[in-house]
Amino acid sequence: MLRTNRDRLVMISVQGTIVNPEHSGKHSFDHQGRPFMLPGTGGITYNVKVGDPAFGWEADHVEPGVSTILDQSKRYEGPNRGYNFYACIGNTARVVSGDAKGATGVVTGHHGGAEHVLIDFPDDVLEKLTLDDKILIKAFGQGLKLLDHPEVYVYNLDPDLLEKMDIEERGEDIVVPVAAIVPGMLMGSGVGSTSMGTGDYDIMTADSKTIEELGLQNLRFGDLVAITDHDNAFGRCYRKGAVTIGVVIHSDCKLAGHGPGVTTIMTSPSGKIIPRLDSNANIGKILNIGRFRKE
Repeated sequence: MLRTNRDRLVMISVQGTIVNPEHSGKHSFDHQGRPFMLPGTGGITYNVKVGDPAFGWEADHVEPGVSTILDQSKRYEGPNRGYNFYACIGNTARVVSGDAKGATGVVTGHHGGAEHVLIDFPDDVLEKLTLDDKILIKAFGQGLKLLDHPEVYVYNLDPDLLEKMDIEERGEDIVVPVAAIVPGMLMGSGVGSTSMGTGDYDIMTADSKTIEELGLQNLRFGDLVAITDHDNAFGRCYRKGAVTIGVVIHSDCKLAGHGPGVTTIMTSPSGKIIPRLDSNANIGKILNIGRFRKE
């Protein structure tokens, strides 16, 4: 078993509310100059869940499950940044108001730009939630370290989820199951960001032929993916030989430079992460949530 410093981590509460979906009501233009006007981020998304395809929706940047925020009018200010930073993938979220009070869900990712924390809840809870409800997260995971692998950096990951990921130690390296391997050349929106504890960055999908050659059109929400030649240790950048592991958190996007979003959970500038393809490498399967939930 991986040795970690989980006994030294701080568990702290953060609380948000459900995001009202926003839209200009105007057309945008895709990477081929074609106009589109479609649903986007925010709200309670009833029929899109972890485990569903990340492609093919009549939507743009759609977020599975429940999209949350601390203050929608001040999304880029410190308190909402803190809400995003502290919440880690795999954390428990609990509804603390309304008809669904007491129900629990699981954090599934951060969406940068929108500055949303995404949460999966069972269907019966979704039916009781309203956009006024408050959700408390037991935030736990930032500061997590692999004690025997100092060249691997960990972000945004609940230690309990880490322990369930079937990671193998191989000398100084770790072998991580992933559903897909993404060449770093495909990473777009979000490259250059230094906010490793919040947000995501996108797999560009304008070149559909390359996407199909790599099998990336089969990506699902919640898939663990490896990004090659990308270092996320202190900012998202190209570095030959580096490997980053992330979770697919939002859908494909029609804008140039965009596509399915990936929240970083691990990175090694020196390539001490070895990806191993495994079709079961999805947080929904690992945590029994989304389409894989057993009622």
